[in-house]
Amino acid sequence: MKTILITGANTGIGLATAETFVKDGHHVILACRNPDKANQAKKQLDALGTGKVETITLDLNDLSQIAETAETLLGQFEKIDVLVNNAGMMTPQLEATADGFEKQMGVNYLGAFLLTMKLLPLLKNAEQGRIIHLASMMHLLGKIDIDQFKADQVKHYNGVRSYANSKLANLLFSNTLAQQLQGSSVTSNALHPGGVDSEIYRELPKYQYTAIKLFLIPTSKPAELIKKIAFSAEWAQRNGDYASLQTPALKSRKAKNRELGQYLFEQTLQLVHQYL
Repeated sequence: MKTILITGANTGIGLATAETFVKDGHHVILACRNPDKANQAKKQLDALGTGKVETITLDLNDLSQIAETAETLLGQFEKIDVLVNNAGMMTPQLEATADGFEKQMGVNYLGAFLLTMKLLPLLKNAEQGRIIHLASMMHLLGKIDIDQFKADQVKHYNGVRSYANSKLANLLFSNTLAQQLQGSSVTSNALHPGGVDSEIYRELPKYQYTAIKLFLIPTSKPAELIKKIAFSAEWAQRNGDYASLQTPALKSRKAKNRELGQYLFEQTLQLVHQYL
């Protein structure tokens, strides 16, 4: 039985991934912002009758809460075999996290960065630790501008562009972390899950959803890919890779830039150092 932590696991890709692992008899920790929704997901997964499921509160909007959750996990577990950084959000309006960061960058990137760095000792204790980041082909539109990470520093907000920036940061982090983990028992890889039939699309007007649904894939598809990255022999030696469903796994020039990745990593360490 492997121990697997999935962020944002109460719905969508996260829940489908949890179901896949629970069916295989693993111990799955649902790390979610809303305890009630997490418990509802737990009941659904418990009904499968296999594996073990528990929940923990994780609010990626708040760095101090992330650190607190990580400390709880460090005290409770000897190892984590797989960390799936699945949770993310998108907002058309400029919003700030509890720490004043632009919300998409704060939740999608900074929160995942802090959680991952805090939990590295548990992943290193596993026989084969696996870190899996949900990135996006949207990273192709992204750029890194540390000076605009804080919400009050953003001059011209664009929700789509901000999301792309956060996903570029996710991919750069995955790549840079992979370099640092060379020679260890832990790997760091990323994926683009494709156009997934989720709550985001279901909130569209019915005629729009009916049209776009033809091109969407079920959440079970990225869940299968995440499982493959976590446990297949094919991925045993792959580190710093990027996979994609539906589309070629294209990396932008910025995503391949090791110097940019290292710069982002070092700058991010400074931003979250008090919580490490």
